[in-house]
Amino acid sequence: MINVIVELSKYIILTLMIVYTFHCFYMVRRQSEEEKKELLHQQLMMIFFMDFTAFLVIYLKTFEFEVVLFYMEMMAYFAAIQILYRFFYKKASLLLLNNMCMLLSVGFIMLCRLDIASATRQLMIVAAGSAVALVIPVMVRKMKFLKDLTWIYAGIGVVLLAAVLVLGKTSLGAKLSLMGIQPSEAIKITFVFFMAALLSKDTGFITVVKATVVAGMHVGILVLSRDLGSAVIFFVAYLVMIYVSTKKKAYLGIGLAGGSVASVIAYFLFGHVRERVSAWKDPMAVYQNEGYQIVQSLFAIGTGGLFGMGLCQGSPEVIPIVKNDFIFSAICEELGGIFAACLILVCMSFFLMIVNIALKIKNRFYKLIALGLGTEYAFQVFLTIGGATKFIPLTGVTLPLVSYGGSSVMSTILMLAIIQGLYILREDEDEEFEKRRKEATKRARERAQAQREGNY
Repeated sequence: MINVIVELSKYIILTLMIVYTFHCFYMVRRQSEEEKKELLHQQLMMIFFMDFTAFLVIYLKTFEFEVVLFYMEMMAYFAAIQILYRFFYKKASLLLLNNMCMLLSVGFIMLCRLDIASATRQLMIVAAGSAVALVIPVMVRKMKFLKDLTWIYAGIGVVLLAAVLVLGKTSLGAKLSLMGIQPSEAIKITFVFFMAALLSKDTGFITVVKATVVAGMHVGILVLSRDLGSAVIFFVAYLVMIYVSTKKKAYLGIGLAGGSVASVIAYFLFGHVRERVSAWKDPMAVYQNEGYQIVQSLFAIGTGGLFGMGLCQGSPEVIPIVKNDFIFSAICEELGGIFAACLILVCMSFFLMIVNIALKIKNRFYKLIALGLGTEYAFQVFLTIGGATKFIPLTGVTLPLVSYGGSSVMSTILMLAIIQGLYILREDEDEEFEKRRKEATKRARERAQAQREGNY
């Protein structure tokens, strides 16, 4: 009987995910506020039923009471964050909030299935991060001096990264953490604020050189720390923000050429870079060593097929570091390729919403922040999924909100809180514009009325 429930559950979960994904893009079309509210409510119901189905299966396969307790704590968190955002921020983007809850749900489901202790720790970090994030939208809205802290952002980033290089703990061949925290995750945010503050004031050649020097220091320290995934994310964010702010293709071309040359140099300088390229080119040839991870990842993805094997029916635990770098492979194995494709589309929906905010917001500083944070998010998703599927060499970064990792999930939640603040600012701008338009229309009518009365 349990096997029948498990088999049926994967189709229920898949159907809910497909419909949820469809809603993400369908809501982009112009609709009434009542229709949008109904669709958002339906999304919440889909998240609830997906979580209920998934955790019921995990409990039936394990009969561990900790699973039930975790499920109750998780649902309490989701209820609290939905209620608090609606109470404190009437203008917040509920679709952005729903997408965050959906991605967190997928992560919690897989982490609970893999290691309930890790899932519990992740939930505690998420709850703490969300509590801090609740005050960030109002800070973005009220603290107008943020654009004046240009060199403070740069100093914080360089000092913390240098501290990791000198004092950091080595893990899997790279220096990533300092006292259990991975500072590069938080510095992704300060780096974007630095670039936005600098480029919002001036886009001349000297300013671009200053931005390049500071960005080069960030990327260089990360390369020396062998945190190549973060280095690539910083570089791409820098390149996109420079190109968008200056609109000069020459800078984009020079940046791409410089990045290509730096990649070749890194290949010959660092042995672990050569190992990852070797594993990417032919993982079966080095299966016993550096190719083992990617081969196990590809086996898991292939085993899952389109519909997956069902929760607790696969063997994702044989993939090294599956909770962090290869959670996408575990999702493919147990929930299926179609579910994984929907997950990618939800991430894409996230990115498109951020880009939409960047396009519509008028303040140049906030526009660049939205663009930079959106670029970092999208490229991190690309690196994680690309590495797990052998599309690109492994870079060792996590899937935002889904993978296990305290620093990563905390910084992503804070990043999304900043995006919520920018969304609210955009709504304020729209309201102010509409108010001025109505006042101008009223004055024009009054002048026209006075002119007609004068003619009589």
